[in-house]
Amino acid sequence: MSPSGALIAILPCNDLDASERFYNRLGFARPDGERPAPGEPDTYRMLSNGKGGYLHLTDAVEGWLTPGSNPFGLYLYLENVDAAAREFQQSPEDKPWGMYEFAISDPDETLVRVGWPTHLRAGAQ
Repeated sequence: MSPSGALIAILPCNDLDASERFYNRLGFARPDGERPAPGEPDTYRMLSNGKGGYLHLTDAVEGWLTPGSNPFGLYLYLENVDAAAREFQQSPEDKPWGMYEFAISDPDETLVRVGWPTHLRAGAQ
């Protein structure tokens, strides 16, 4: 895949370590080569899932993320929705808009929907 035309979300986070651990559970990680040397600032993290999904995490400016009022949201298209749902103890369901999905919140209460088109699911009619 050529990166030309790719769109990658840059998500502000109050606690980069907690956010990175959360997104690790969704299959996103950063290569060891992307980690700064010991003692260097670690305020920007580039994660990928090895399937064409990318997410960058950055330190939030103070006051950007107020608990209960986070305006950010992400949608992760993931073929194995059920496995991700089990990881977060969720129950996905078919929605009227044609997606099999569930919703969770990350440590900063960013809405994260995980889904796959219902008609593409194995065994779909």
